[in-house]
Amino acid sequence: MFVSSTAANGVVSESTRIHFTQKGDRVFARYSGGAIERGVLAGAWAGEELRFRYVQREAGGSIGGGRSVCEVHLRVDGRVRIIERFAWCTRSGTGVNVFDEVDRES
Repeated sequence: MFVSSTAANGVVSESTRIHFTQKGDRVFARYSGGAIERGVLAGAWAGEELRFRYVQREAGGSIGGGRSVCEVHLRVDGRVRIIERFAWCTRSGTGVNVFDEVDRES
């Protein structure tokens, strides 16, 4: 997946790539690219939404982290879209990121 939009206080960008893995209700992801050297999401399905904790090492060497609640949607073209509402724990602020599945034809 890639980040198709981010909040003004977000650190991810369209250069960030996210790779998800799911086992039952547990979901894990690794991400990197742009200002992110390495990041991880660890979470689970909670009813109709995904809940995550995240931590990331940023290009300048700082470590950031927080929590998020995500809605998962199936787009008309068959790709998955995730709308993430995040809240930082290591700095102030909240925001919304949108992740879209990479076009399978690419």
